[in-house]
Amino acid sequence: RSLSTSSALRSDKLFVHRDTPQNNPQIKFEFNAANKKRAAEIIAKYPAQYKKAAIIPLLDLGQRQNGWTSLSVMNHVAHMVEVPPMRVYEVATFYTMFNRDPVGKYFLQLCTTSPCEICGSTKILDTIKQHLGIGVGETTKDGMFTLVEVECAGACVNAPVLAVNDDYYEDLTSEATIKLLESLKAGKPMKPGPVSGRKNCEPASGLTTLTGEPTGPGFGVRSDL
Repeated sequence: RSLSTSSALRSDKLFVHRDTPQNNPQIKFEFNAANKKRAAEIIAKYPAQYKKAAIIPLLDLGQRQNGWTSLSVMNHVAHMVEVPPMRVYEVATFYTMFNRDPVGKYFLQLCTTSPCEICGSTKILDTIKQHLGIGVGETTKDGMFTLVEVECAGACVNAPVLAVNDDYYEDLTSEATIKLLESLKAGKPMKPGPVSGRKNCEPASGLTTLTGEPTGPGFGVRSDL
């Protein structure tokens, strides 16, 4: 009988570390004064014997200071919570939010899951690639932009959505995407949120319910009660 097989899918990440000039144990990392105080506050939230519970927030703090999660960031976090470095490496390689390679000043994460795809995320992806001259997983030569695809940004009702660092831009069109990219290049980012004029996630065609003033207390309650 015939045997059916499918091709193996390969990750775009290397989970075995290789020293590079910009990512090796000899490059020292320490939290700055403000982040040392913040790190101490984070660790203080956990019992002394469970300091390792602070690994994720400390890695996030390190990534925000360093711009990405380098080997030195991971080693410093391991030293702070008193665990073998491998315990931190396991966390950093499991969660895709930790960027173990340098990223641009503006980290573009485009959702291409089903709801966004139905609403045109492929067109947005093509627009970004053409306008910036980079592919998925690449960074512009000036170090300004890095583009990646992500699975479900959790803003399906406002699809398609692009996360720029910590900000969401929603209801995107090709024209709005180009306008957004140009505003970032100019150092004057557009206001986050829907670019279509919606305030939040109300129906795009306008409200169909709750269009009048809300009723007051006691509405619909019997008068003898």
